[in-house]
Amino acid sequence: MTAGHPRPGAERAGPDTSPPPAAPEHGPPAAEPGARAAPPTAAGLPGPVRPGQAPEESERLARAALTRIAEPGDELVGRWLAAHGACAVVAALSGSGRPLSGRRERRWAGLKLRAARARPHADLEAIAASGGRFVCPGDSEWPRQLDDLGHAAPFGLWLKGEPSLRLWALRSVAVVGARACTEYGAHSAAALGAGLAERGWTVVSGAAYGIDAAAHRGALAVRGPTAGVLACGADVAYPPGNQELIRAMGERGLLIAELPPGDHPTRSRFVLRNRVIAALTRGTVVVEAALRSGALVTARRALALGRQLMGLPGPVTSGLSQGVHELLRGEATVVTDADEVIEQVGMVGELAPERRAPAVPRDALSPGATRVLEALPGRGTGELSRIASSAGVPPREVLARLHELRALGFVERDGEGWQLTALGKGHPIG
Repeated sequence: MTAGHPRPGAERAGPDTSPPPAAPEHGPPAAEPGARAAPPTAAGLPGPVRPGQAPEESERLARAALTRIAEPGDELVGRWLAAHGACAVVAALSGSGRPLSGRRERRWAGLKLRAARARPHADLEAIAASGGRFVCPGDSEWPRQLDDLGHAAPFGLWLKGEPSLRLWALRSVAVVGARACTEYGAHSAAALGAGLAERGWTVVSGAAYGIDAAAHRGALAVRGPTAGVLACGADVAYPPGNQELIRAMGERGLLIAELPPGDHPTRSRFVLRNRVIAALTRGTVVVEAALRSGALVTARRALALGRQLMGLPGPVTSGLSQGVHELLRGEATVVTDADEVIEQVGMVGELAPERRAPAVPRDALSPGATRVLEALPGRGTGELSRIASSAGVPPREVLARLHELRALGFVERDGEGWQLTALGKGHPIG
């Protein structure tokens, strides 16, 4: 490495690593003495929550309602939220507040229909009954790196699991890939998940079949941290074939959902949740992905957000490796194990061990002894004079080298000649 170009692993922009404010781990933090509430809007409702400011209960209820009213990542609603606050947005959609600018009648009508059936109190009671909670911007548990999504940031998150989402997300890596993966892909993802979790990194994925499930299982197998970002409610086990895995993550890890309790996935919601996976983590590793794969959506989001993008190469004959290889031809970095991933996303000095070829017995020989050893015939015996001629070394020196090689077990004497032992016949590079 030349001066001015540090090895991968140096400090870089990424998720928030500042310590969380003192507050209860779950739910809204207590207001600090002298803290000021969000300024009211013209309708007398709380305005947008400022960074680091605890949300009022009305704001929390409104954000919970918005998770049922709008689809995840709805940027129009996100702009309204930033300009007016959640309470004013919900009031407008419920008909008790002033209409909002930039709306189209058909879209506005659809949002109002959803607003009419939103029951945030019931949703909050449902998630609490299932052992979960709802967190939103301003809570001590809110991971502020999600704010990098701008107007497409989640309105709030429904969680199941004891750990703090913010603390777990500080050292987290996304492992994503094909649902219909190969045995090679499943083994590689499980090994990667286990290796990262053993080193204290949270493995984040989508709880889907294939690579996602393998990465989660790898982390759980070593009793390490793993979090699943769902495209449905946090209390819905989808896909059905992963019910046991999702239950285990809810008990020993974290389940994360943008959608309220009971909501089911759609094709678009699977795509939209990928942006949360990319934003939440320090980097994304793609393990097997075809040229048209949802995992590539996560990869592109990670790059756009300035996160590290990595790919684990596969067989060039496999269609499931083509998407990964295209990423590697671009801005992605090749990784093959957990140490190499951590070198990319970790702090200064967290470098992967240098790889070296295994040592072989011939490595210990001097150049002169190696030259004499290579002059012996591969089969049968050779006389001293013939060996000296082949090596281009005087007979006295050859004899001394032969005795050295005999002591080390490379050659043996046969009458007046010398021949190679099984060790001496070994391939020179192992």
